Amino acid sequence: MASNGGKDPLLSRSQQSKSQVDCTKIRKLRRCRSAPIVEPVLQESNIDRFLQRPKSIFDQLNPHFKRVALYLVIYLTISTLCFYLVRNQISGDKTYGILDSVYFCVVTMTTVGYGDLLPNSNATKLLSCAFVFSGMTLIGLSLSRAADCLVENQEILLVKALHLRQKPNSMEILKEMETNRVRYRCVILSILLVVLIASGTIFLTTVEEMEIVDAFYCVCSTITTLGYGDKSFSTPAGRIFAIFWILMSTICLAQLLFAFAEFYTESRQRSLVRWVLTRKTTAADLEAADLDDDGVVGAAEFVIYKLKEMGKINQEDISLIMAEFKNLDVDDSGTLSISDIFLAQSTWKDR
Repeated sequence: MASNGGKDPLLSRSQQSKSQVDCTKIRKLRRCRSAPIVEPVLQESNIDRFLQRPKSIFDQLNPHFKRVALYLVIYLTISTLCFYLVRNQISGDKTYGILDSVYFCVVTMTTVGYGDLLPNSNATKLLSCAFVFSGMTLIGLSLSRAADCLVENQEILLVKALHLRQKPNSMEILKEMETNRVRYRCVILSILLVVLIASGTIFLTTVEEMEIVDAFYCVCSTITTLGYGDKSFSTPAGRIFAIFWILMSTICLAQLLFAFAEFYTESRQRSLVRWVLTRKTTAADLEAADLDDDGVVGAAEFVIYKLKEMGKINQEDISLIMAEFKNLDVDDSGTLSISDIFLAQSTWKDR
């Protein structure tokens, strides 16, 4: 630098070319120069690492799962302690005090209610009323959401298994997962429910020594929370099994029914989208799509009109977005620029 009189560039040619390439890549990711810098694009290696999940359910425990487990432990601890203290006021087929208390708590919170253990005093009846509502709330808000996350993690394994021989691109797998998410969810939950029904039936026939029909009948009445009470878990081993199996099976069925309803709704939505995209556009459609009444329909107006027909957005959504646009368009030019954003933010700060 000294020999050239300070005229040498600060960056070498290789560094300059590298920076130019990087800038070119960044410009390609922008729509215009006034657009904000986008987030880094998800690299192929990151996608591959994402698609390698899940290794183990326990290895994937995130704070949400830990929170759910903590809520469940607190609920079971408090309810078990309360029912254990009033165990002499609960009638029915009993085994061990602590085990019966946990079993009665799970049967109550899942609304199965076999009737093999019954509260026979005012205190136990009031406790049952309190814990059945809190238990249903816990299942609805926490356990079902945790089950959602676990099932979503297994969708990756299902998609990779379906394309084991084809070896498609990672982005194609992600796109397929997004497109068929509800369908894969139904498949996973259906398989899991069949496994739970089979395991419950086998356990009841081998440990509880029920007939195969009675065992299947008990499983179905339990999973659907019907709980007639003529067939139930009566042995200590059976009640230990029931504590975990009842929670998993009832939640799985609820999730499956919700997935079927979501799949039906999604199918109807897709049918509506196909109808909107295949029907012929008329002059009345153009008139309805002309939001600014200038006699010409632009691309943005046409997209908004089609999205409204598909039910993706409604007029209220458009009005709210337009109100935000007007607040940002300080100079009333009909377009947004960086100066508009800065002026709008400075105006908000002054307020």
